Amino acid sequence: MRLIRLADLTPRPWKNGGGVTVEYLVSPANAGLDAFDWRVSRAEVAADGPFSLFAGIDRTLTVVDGAGIDLVIADRTVRLDPGCAPLAFAGDVPVASRLVTGPIRDLNVMSRRGRFAHRVERLALPAGIEPPGSGAARLIVALGAVEATSAGRAERLAPGDMIVAGGERMFFGSPASGSVLLIEIMPT
Repeated sequence: MRLIRLADLTPRPWKNGGGVTVEYLVSPANAGLDAFDWRVSRAEVAADGPFSLFAGIDRTLTVVDGAGIDLVIADRTVRLDPGCAPLAFAGDVPVASRLVTGPIRDLNVMSRRGRFAHRVERLALPAGIEPPGSGAARLIVALGAVEATSAGRAERLAPGDMIVAGGERMFFGSPASGSVLLIEIMPT
């Protein structure tokens, strides 16, 4: 298991310059915003405005902190808050956002359509997670204080920290009722 600490990530501007993001992982490594196969990032949204467009990309957005955000996608409005299921949508469709009350933080998973697919699921703790399948990536993001155990090794995760699962079964627990986001990225 590999640990990525949120506190160690470097903030940088969004593609459209409207906010700030940190990148957990991108494939291939060091790929730019127009050349990645898949990408996992966390953003701070402090103002209403448009989302960046990503041609040929499928996205899933999960609000992890804050009161919530309304997304206007085509002719429908969807409200997301920290209790909602992750929302999947096409990255090449215009999306406008309106904050409910104050800033939010979200987790964004993107994959290049036709090359990779992904899914994001919120898991209540305690939870056991099996090793990923061949060619797949399995990532786990802590949404609170979490302890991860694998092959006799234990790691304490702060909110926002990520585990990159290896070939072993993992167990996640929390001192309080908590949850994690399980991200699976598979070649198509």
